[in-house]
Amino acid sequence: MTMHQPIARTVFSPETLERMAALYPLQAGLLHHRLPDHPLLSLEALAALGESLAAGQVEYNPGDVPIGILPEDVPSNGLSIGETIRTIDTNKSWAVLKNIESEAAYRTLLMDLLGELKHVVEPQTGAMLTPQGFIFISSPGSITPFHFDPEHNILLQLRGTKVMNVWPAGDERFAHRREHERYHTGGHRNLPWEEGYREGAQQVPLGPGDAVLMPVMAPHFVANGDAPSISLSITWRSEWSYRESEAHAANAALRRMGLDPAMPPRWPSYAWMKTVGWRVARRLRIVA
Repeated sequence: MTMHQPIARTVFSPETLERMAALYPLQAGLLHHRLPDHPLLSLEALAALGESLAAGQVEYNPGDVPIGILPEDVPSNGLSIGETIRTIDTNKSWAVLKNIESEAAYRTLLMDLLGELKHVVEPQTGAMLTPQGFIFISSPGSITPFHFDPEHNILLQLRGTKVMNVWPAGDERFAHRREHERYHTGGHRNLPWEEGYREGAQQVPLGPGDAVLMPVMAPHFVANGDAPSISLSITWRSEWSYRESEAHAANAALRRMGLDPAMPPRWPSYAWMKTVGWRVARRLRIVA
């Protein structure tokens, strides 16, 4: 794997960090970055990375799929991950390389970027836990289906354009508490879609040099522009995000007992009794 090339200047300007401080951790919004062309992020380097990662760290499929497609209905594109990335200009596909921090050079790049954010993040949500990186490679016109993710996330657009369509995190009009419970007990990240949701979307257009701050569990889908796209997602967890996950998992257990528990509170509160109870139950192997 290519050795890490130090970044010659800071990637996030003071103005961007000020903007992030105003948004974090609850609001999605446009940011900017100055990540230059980097040998680790060329198409050939990413194809080689994809070929070196474990099977569970790569996901790829046709990109011309419905916004609300069910996970079990997503077809194969008939290519390998390396072929998918190398021919992304023409194969109408979408790919993600997950947990790139498993490769030393990519971990260094990830930690360099997250290091610039610590003084904004940690006063708000505490230590930056479980740093992870994801790289998205998309053909022109491809769609990433409607879903949510458990991490605090900044997605940096490196090549091409896309529009991030985002809905408020924790709003049950777009992702019911049962969807959170399902996900936090092992279910897929994709969410049920209704066309009426479009009216409630925040649209964040992205081009090279743009970035978007994504709150924990904010429903979203991504529509790629008319050129191939490469994006780098830098993510971290917080003690609060883990406790919210545990509260949803505890609610799922309560629902199996015939109850209808309320949606856990959002930042900065958390369902203290439920998270403590869930941790104790897990330790005693009372729940799966």
